Amino acid sequence: MATNETKSPVQQDGHAPLKRVMGPKLLLLFIVGDILGTGVYALTGQVAAEVGGAAWVPFLVAFAVALLTALSYLELVTKYPKAAGAALYVHKAFGVHFLTFIVCFTVMCSGLTSAATASQAFAANLFAAFGIKADKAWITFGALGFMLLVMLVNLRGAAESVKANVVLTLIELSGLLMVILLGFYAMSEGKADFSRVIAFDTPEDKSVFLAVTSATALAFFAMVGFEDSVNMAEETHNPSRIFPKVMLTGLGLTAVIYTLVSICAVALVPVGELAKSSTPLVLVVKRAAPDLPVEYIMPIISMFAVANSALINMMMASRLLYGMSRQGVLPAFLAHVHRKNQTPWTAILFTTVLALALIVLVALADSEAIRALGGTTALLLLGVFAFVNVAVLVLRRDKVKHEHFRINRIIPWLGAAACLFLVTPLTGRDVIQYQVAGWLLLLGVVMWGVTYMAHRREARMELDPASLE
Repeated sequence: MATNETKSPVQQDGHAPLKRVMGPKLLLLFIVGDILGTGVYALTGQVAAEVGGAAWVPFLVAFAVALLTALSYLELVTKYPKAAGAALYVHKAFGVHFLTFIVCFTVMCSGLTSAATASQAFAANLFAAFGIKADKAWITFGALGFMLLVMLVNLRGAAESVKANVVLTLIELSGLLMVILLGFYAMSEGKADFSRVIAFDTPEDKSVFLAVTSATALAFFAMVGFEDSVNMAEETHNPSRIFPKVMLTGLGLTAVIYTLVSICAVALVPVGELAKSSTPLVLVVKRAAPDLPVEYIMPIISMFAVANSALINMMMASRLLYGMSRQGVLPAFLAHVHRKNQTPWTAILFTTVLALALIVLVALADSEAIRALGGTTALLLLGVFAFVNVAVLVLRRDKVKHEHFRINRIIPWLGAAACLFLVTPLTGRDVIQYQVAGWLLLLGVVMWGVTYMAHRREARMELDPASLE
């Protein structure tokens, strides 16, 4: 008879349940805090560079695509209120071990690329806070140093509690509200040029449609994060009832904030200056209130925002590898736990090495590292989202006893089509995004193969130990 220790996470019903600590307010702050962060703080200028002053359009289109997928997530999380997220849904829908593994590994890789993006933004804001004009090399070194600091914090086991997440979310939110309020103040003083807000100034080699889709593929990075909240289902009070209203409210709030921020940014700062800046919102604040000391505050707030994103993503990535190793999906060495700190130290070191390699390789290969890493994160998650949308349709035949959120069949079809389109080269994605994603997925296939062969060897030993002597 198999024990609970040999079963997969979706089968472990005998384990003690997680403590339900999150009500609607804390869940809303978690969702908003997870979506806000590196994307809008670091990529506003890059989005504007693609479409010109109408930078708010890609953010709205990205919101529409995210909304379609969020509705699919809502049907699944209210139907299966468990903490395994996309991997659980794909496993239930298709039951293919390799596919489940690749989805898990892709989610982990998206965390690494997101953390690497955050480290680049952190370094840029750090130098800006001290008034230092740093070049690409210094920002890369700063990003590497910050990633090592995240590793040390992760190794010590300094996991953020829900209350800490609330504080950091409020800090992130305060920075964006500062941009909006100071932006409207500057507009009232006649410092804004509203003609830029509706102007599509696209690159010469791109049509308006291609420019918008290319910018949307990049802006989508700013909308991801809502999918992480489904992993809190087992720690949420009555998730089947409160998730729909809270997730949709969180997405709506962030969409409004992003739209207002992008409008203020392009109205106050010419697109060319925004595109060249590695700290675009700091530049907006400086232009809006040149006589106030806010130009020194904004980089610090930005640092808090992106640091929070990096730490959360690196913790998620290392714990995901640890959990997959414990279930026999990945090599056993990734499941080692530090005796004193009780942290998965081998998984932390492994994910840190991957993140450091990403930072260096992208910096060497591309002059716009933040853009490349952010785009790769969106690319990986869009692939996962396509599978989740299809899983909704497949699992319609699986009935559950409790009431749950249900969407029209056309929504997951539209969501899957939109996600797949944004994955294709038709959006004008940079080639380096496909290269980075391809190498990461190849690593995943290799790790799956190594684990598969190790499991076959163990099975043969159990059947006939003498055969391997």
